[in-house]
Amino acid sequence: MVGKCSNGIPTRLLGSTGEYVTAICVGGYHIGRVSYALGMRIIRRAIDEGITCLDNAWCYNDGDSERIMGRALVGGYRDRVLLMTKNHGRDGETFRRQLEESLRRLRTDHIDLVQFHAISRSDEPGRIWSEGAIDAALEARGQGKLRFVGFTGHTSPKLHAEMLALDMKWDTVQMPVNLLDAQYDSFAKNVLPILKERGIGVIGMKSLASGRLLRTGTSASAATLYALSQPVDSLVCGIDSLAVLEQDLAIARSWKPMSASDQLNLLRTVAKDAADGHLEHYKRH
Repeated sequence: MVGKCSNGIPTRLLGSTGEYVTAICVGGYHIGRVSYALGMRIIRRAIDEGITCLDNAWCYNDGDSERIMGRALVGGYRDRVLLMTKNHGRDGETFRRQLEESLRRLRTDHIDLVQFHAISRSDEPGRIWSEGAIDAALEARGQGKLRFVGFTGHTSPKLHAEMLALDMKWDTVQMPVNLLDAQYDSFAKNVLPILKERGIGVIGMKSLASGRLLRTGTSASAATLYALSQPVDSLVCGIDSLAVLEQDLAIARSWKPMSASDQLNLLRTVAKDAADGHLEHYKRH
């Protein structure tokens, strides 16, 4: 469901959470690869320009991504965003330890959304359930340390299906959504319809396939507009400079749903490169 714009940036309802978030979200990984000063400037500028969703992960850049974001959010910025991070815990003890570290780094008493990060092995759904990680997440939610629980992954749609088969009401799922994914072992085709049917929030990522999509001759703008035209609630964008931030803001503010014929033309343009998945190196081949 589309909501009001935030300083010209479209907002969308995040699944069944009741929260509206901007269509683009600042990715945490790239923030930790620049200086603290620049990272803080990017985050604060993004929020001042209307972006209301921030992504991160416990593991990004040895914790620097969370530390930079935590510093940037002081002075009233924290209350203006839906803050999310990711956790590698597959057992209860690890989940609790990483969550406490994330809370300290992010300088907050609660994180809006915590997602089990990078589901990439066939044993992980079962471990998360049987070794207490789910219990730890629900316990933390009851304590007010987090509000929503989800999971992420970019290896295989089959693993997402296994996570969705657990007896858990997930709030969100994060996955690749791009022109290449649409044509090889597709998350968008195999997972996204299930999420929409169940009212689970959809967070897109890798709209440029970690930059490799650009090798097909497709522009970053066209690729992002395509991803935003899919039924995602927010799209995580890697931003490592103020120039890239301005570019993404312009794309989001000018976005209009891409027509079916324009989408089909783009898919045809990259079909040969997408066929065997070699540009989606993060998927299991």
